[in-house]
Amino acid sequence: MRFEPGQLIMHRNVRRGRLGWVRPARVVVDDERGLLVWVDRGSPVVNEVADDGRGMRAMPFTEWITRSYRIKHGRWLGPPVLKFLPAGAAHSVWWFRDDAGNFLNWYVNLEEPGVRWADGDLAGVDVVDQDLDVVVRPDRSWVWKDEEEFAERLAFPEHYWVRDEAAVRAEGRRVIKIAEAGDFPFDGTWCDFRPDPAWSPPAELPPGWDRPPAAG
Repeated sequence: MRFEPGQLIMHRNVRRGRLGWVRPARVVVDDERGLLVWVDRGSPVVNEVADDGRGMRAMPFTEWITRSYRIKHGRWLGPPVLKFLPAGAAHSVWWFRDDAGNFLNWYVNLEEPGVRWADGDLAGVDVVDQDLDVVVRPDRSWVWKDEEEFAERLAFPEHYWVRDEAAVRAEGRRVIKIAEAGDFPFDGTWCDFRPDPAWSPPAELPPGWDRPPAAG
């Protein structure tokens, strides 16, 4: 399944069969290298929160797993983000920008390979975010991110969605080597990307955004 340039799709994160977040994204390109999408500022988004309205990162995981959950609607308020999901890879690469739209750094989001779906006029890709990440600076130096959260959650395998710690870390190390070498996509590709001026975020999420997950 391939998506068309300019198509609006749902980029969704799945946690043990539940939607963790949903973000509408415009397809920039979809080819043999992978899927590149654009999440615009002001896009309508949803996030899973606990019954008291707090997000997972606002409390210890030991508390999170005892709570009930609900979906909270909001907006993507940060700078727009470009996201690349390499074909078949267990990670995605995000291009972070400042408020003026200038490239800041790459962000390697370790995740299970995306599962694509289509349901009538709506389509999307579902991933399982594995929480451990790598921040790659413009000079290709790097640092692990969220190691403490990753370790905390691994202690509760009956509740956590990451099944293989070693595989997640191995994928991170593999991508780090690519970044250090300055190879694609860390070679400057898309650092100066500008979206089609005709694109604009939807006013609201389209019907069907909450269809049963395709992954997790």
